[in-house]
Amino acid sequence: MAGIADVARAAGVSKSTASRALTGSGYVSATTRQRVRDAAAALGYVPTTSAVSLVTGRTQTVGVVMPSLDRWFFAQVLEGIQDALLERRYDLALYGAPPESSARREMFEHFLARKRFDGLIAVGIEPSAHELERLVEFGKPVVAVGGYGIGTNAVSIDDHAAARIATDHLVGLGHREIVFLGGDPDGRRTSFGDGRRLDGYLSAMGEAGLEASVRHVQSEVTMPGGYGAAVELLGDRRTRPTAIVGVCDEVAVGAIIAARRLGIRVPERLSVVGIDDHAYAEMFSLTTLQQRPHQQGRAAVQLLMWQLDDPDAPTHRLYESSPLVVRNSTAPVDDDASAIIGVGPLGTG
Repeated sequence: MAGIADVARAAGVSKSTASRALTGSGYVSATTRQRVRDAAAALGYVPTTSAVSLVTGRTQTVGVVMPSLDRWFFAQVLEGIQDALLERRYDLALYGAPPESSARREMFEHFLARKRFDGLIAVGIEPSAHELERLVEFGKPVVAVGGYGIGTNAVSIDDHAAARIATDHLVGLGHREIVFLGGDPDGRRTSFGDGRRLDGYLSAMGEAGLEASVRHVQSEVTMPGGYGAAVELLGDRRTRPTAIVGVCDEVAVGAIIAARRLGIRVPERLSVVGIDDHAYAEMFSLTTLQQRPHQQGRAAVQLLMWQLDDPDAPTHRLYESSPLVVRNSTAPVDDDASAIIGVGPLGTG
């Protein structure tokens, strides 16, 4: 196997120059750097993490902590982080932290403190247990992905604004009976971002003079959770809303499936808006507020690298744009129409 001495000899430079060219530590002219990289590629040489660490003083590893690995948002963020780290020849150490688990408590209290990495990216960490503060206490740069931050570098969408825009869209279509679907009312299991989305809905309803019509229906923040809650919500025609704001697209899609199974036409009899632009949103023609979690993951890596290069640099919170994407799940309210197909005079819809 080729070593750094072989690369240096093939490139016609010293070992120290070859090392600087491959690790990015210290000045090397662009021409020399490319010649060394070409030699390394031809010889199949790959610098080890330990070798790079000796030169740069870094582990070339970034720790990533997130509560879930199987939901669309977290998977997309992780993919963006990984892509950006691979481009920079960094390793990724992933730590799953299921909410309210003993493994999570052990991780934040002891396990992470023993690990060696250059910095941490915390995705969807909540304020209740002061876990983000605990990560900062480790003395490594920390970037938060999500609404919650404590003065750390952070990247997110404006969750409050996203839900407000979603609700305003429905109000503009003439809807007055608008339900916010998703999340735990007492906040114990509701993420910080989802709580901000509920606040955005409440603000929009208040600004429209619809305080008396405010309704928040709890559900797990999943497609089955949205489906189950929507079946109950939509099952009573006397209290059925004309529109739903889903806390996320997964909940909103669950509500659309529930409406279809109950014979309620979307959007003619029920309008539904989500937030996220999930991979399923186009398939269900869901009107939604778009976010790009893959891009948020990449942005988090960029923020972390800036902090590693200049520890005294001011912190930044990057708000990714979340434009409204109008599809076919929303329409003007029709107060005179029946909500159920086949209900009406002579059984017509």
